[in-house]
Amino acid sequence: MAATSATSATSFSIGSKISFGPKASQLLLPKPSVVRFNSQKPLATFSGLKATGSMNCESESSFLGKESYAALQNSSSPRSVKSTGRTQYHLNPQASYKVAILGAAGGIGQPLALLVKMSPLVSSLNLYDIANVKGVAADLSHCNTPAQVSDFTGPSELADCLKGVNVVVIPAGVPRKPGMTRDDLFNINASIVKTLVEAVADNCPEAFIHVISNPVNSTVPIAAEVLKQKGVYDPKKLFGVTTLDVVRANTFVAQKKNLRLIDVDVPVIGGHAGITILPLLSKTKPSVCFTDEEIHELTVRIQNAGTEVVEAKAGAGSATLSMAYAAARFVESSLRALDGDGDVYECAYVQSDVADLPFFASRIKLGKKGVEALISSDLQGLTEYEQKAVEALKAELKSSIEKGVGFAQKQSVAAA
Repeated sequence: MAATSATSATSFSIGSKISFGPKASQLLLPKPSVVRFNSQKPLATFSGLKATGSMNCESESSFLGKESYAALQNSSSPRSVKSTGRTQYHLNPQASYKVAILGAAGGIGQPLALLVKMSPLVSSLNLYDIANVKGVAADLSHCNTPAQVSDFTGPSELADCLKGVNVVVIPAGVPRKPGMTRDDLFNINASIVKTLVEAVADNCPEAFIHVISNPVNSTVPIAAEVLKQKGVYDPKKLFGVTTLDVVRANTFVAQKKNLRLIDVDVPVIGGHAGITILPLLSKTKPSVCFTDEEIHELTVRIQNAGTEVVEAKAGAGSATLSMAYAAARFVESSLRALDGDGDVYECAYVQSDVADLPFFASRIKLGKKGVEALISSDLQGLTEYEQKAVEALKAELKSSIEKGVGFAQKQSVAAA
């Protein structure tokens, strides 16, 4: 899709065609839907679904799914007011935050870096990997969005990459291959996460830390132990990114029940592997009736969705694009919270007391200092199926947590 620079236009629309500025390039869509932006002044640049100027967004309907549309409206503006039957969103982005992606040359890292580069809230994007990151940074630097891209290669440049960073995202590690369980990844990825988090503790201890490297159920406890050993652990700022489970749950439920994706929201609790992933289908918004067969089918599909992608790629990789999308959504939510938005909620795997386990994924409220609140109400009034599933996942999740803690403590003793 090509776009012309908007030098004199005051509006553009996304619908049965998309037009930018005085000239239009068109994208035909299956169903006509409209999102109009009426700008208070000409747009200087256009960055994906966001722009660097101030504007109002009037939404009638959207061809976007809920996740994309919500990302558009939420990142565009934390505030909304009702007016004449439409919802108006005021956009005044201030690019002022510094994000580092550790593992930026990988299958998740590259598309994630592109999506983060599109954010109007990012002023600096630091990309780190052990090799091949210079080309990624050079490529991204040609995108006319506010974030300035810098590359850092190898352990000797890791400290410079992290200085002054507000949000650190860690997708570094090896992906799953056919026949490989998340637990098989442990020994390799555990060491990688430990090394990277040590550098974070030394160079930007106040940053939000987003852990993507699998197995998340174990790597987050490893990160916590490393930060404790360094004396800088803040449980409110350490997150296991489980957003992909929510993205999948919303998508699969919408498809199964023929709902508009924009309307669907399914909280997902527990962990981020196999049976520890528990979509609370009884808490689906809007309220939906499921048969017992549908509940089982959807739950199992959401739990095994990663394997579905691994098998479909036939040895060529794991879920990279959907993971990058989900991670970018969580980064954007974190940046909005840091920027003062008081209405930011996501599901994430964090230190928690809602289920008698040290770490647990549930809906959280994000604020300037990280986790502001754990939304424990999602765990109340569960169905019998969900209650049994919670009890079943606890043993496996407890074992994964203990494995991570044990690894970190053993490594600490060995280094002493």
